[in-house]
Amino acid sequence: MTWLTDFLTSSIGKKLVMSLTGLFLCSFLVIHLIGNLQLLVPDDGVKFNTYAKFMTTNPLIKFISIGLYAGILLHAIQGLLIVFSNKKAKGSKYAVSTLANGSWMSKNMGLLGTFILFFLCIHMGDFWYKMKFTDSLAMVTYDGVEMKDLYKRVYASFSQIWIVIVYLVGLVALALHLLHGFQSAFTTIGLRHKKYTPIIKAMGVGFSIFIPLLYAIIPLWVLIKGAANY
Repeated sequence: MTWLTDFLTSSIGKKLVMSLTGLFLCSFLVIHLIGNLQLLVPDDGVKFNTYAKFMTTNPLIKFISIGLYAGILLHAIQGLLIVFSNKKAKGSKYAVSTLANGSWMSKNMGLLGTFILFFLCIHMGDFWYKMKFTDSLAMVTYDGVEMKDLYKRVYASFSQIWIVIVYLVGLVALALHLLHGFQSAFTTIGLRHKKYTPIIKAMGVGFSIFIPLLYAIIPLWVLIKGAANY
């Protein structure tokens, strides 16, 4: 297993792990978004709460979630290792040249990633942790099935403007992180060609803007809806 350890700790290995885990997390962003958009359905939380219960009780989803948590942790650790490695090599000609030619996003992926991780911890503490490990949420019953009312918790949080601002800033950081990371991931795994790279780049820009924008609609909608009720 020494060869595997040596590969994963090498520059190429760390970048490959970052790319694969990053693409995996991109797929999670899409799936998570589809579920969260049910918050906008005017049914007093029936669809969203049913979705939340399914995601936290289904055995297969629970198993997949272990991979998700591992992916997030591995992506964050490898990202920090790359940042420290780049700082260590900052004095070399290659490192200076690379930084000089890179975009603002590429130069600050570590900073953006750290902020996103901080934002994710707040998000999980406010919703995921309270959903899975506390009895602080009210209970509701749909068709004879009792479940926790995460819908009201989300609406209570997003009715506070400071929480909405934190989320919007976090989503801006996510968009900037994706603008560089999406295309870079495909380049790292070898999908680089004069014919396909412009398509991948366009897809990356679209994904980086469209997905965070849809996420942003949710807290803004809840905030506006709450203000309109007063």
